[in-house]
Amino acid sequence: MSEQQRPARPSMRPLPRFIFASRWLQLPLYIGLIAAQGVYVYHFLVELVHLIEAVFGSQAALQALVTSIGYKSDAPLTSLNETVIMLVVLALIDVVMISNLLIMVIVGGYETFVSRMELEGHPDQPEWLSHVNASVLKVKLATAIIGISSIHLLKTFINAANYDTKVLLWQTVIHVTFLLSALAIALTDRLMSRHENTH
Repeated sequence: MSEQQRPARPSMRPLPRFIFASRWLQLPLYIGLIAAQGVYVYHFLVELVHLIEAVFGSQAALQALVTSIGYKSDAPLTSLNETVIMLVVLALIDVVMISNLLIMVIVGGYETFVSRMELEGHPDQPEWLSHVNASVLKVKLATAIIGISSIHLLKTFINAANYDTKVLLWQTVIHVTFLLSALAIALTDRLMSRHENTH
């Protein structure tokens, strides 16, 4: 259909137009999340530099790592050990996963609630963005949160000697709650999709 044959869109009344335009109030929120993403990138680089410096024997970098991961040992720590390396790497993975979550919220939220990005045909378009909607976004965010919670739980179990039993128990309970919540969201979304397809 050519531009001349395409029917003109009816103009919106002032009040609906104003209400619809209010979606742009979310723009500063997404820009703020981009700033938060920058903070996470800086934090990641700082921890990575400390890890590399500690490998080459820097005691100051080693102590900075030990403090950041909350690791405690009966004997003074003078060099990297496997547990510390594992905890630091898990902390870096945690930052990456939270960063991925931020990207999903920023890109998916903007595309769903503010304005189309018109990325069709772009070589770097995320695969999931082509069929994103509020329901898909909720399921993907719930899955990402479970991944982040799993990393936190693994870090806690590796460093379990420095945590109280109640902390271990509550972290496990919270993780299971996240799992059940994600399953409930996915099931609800599936039931709603099936209901819509039957009509």
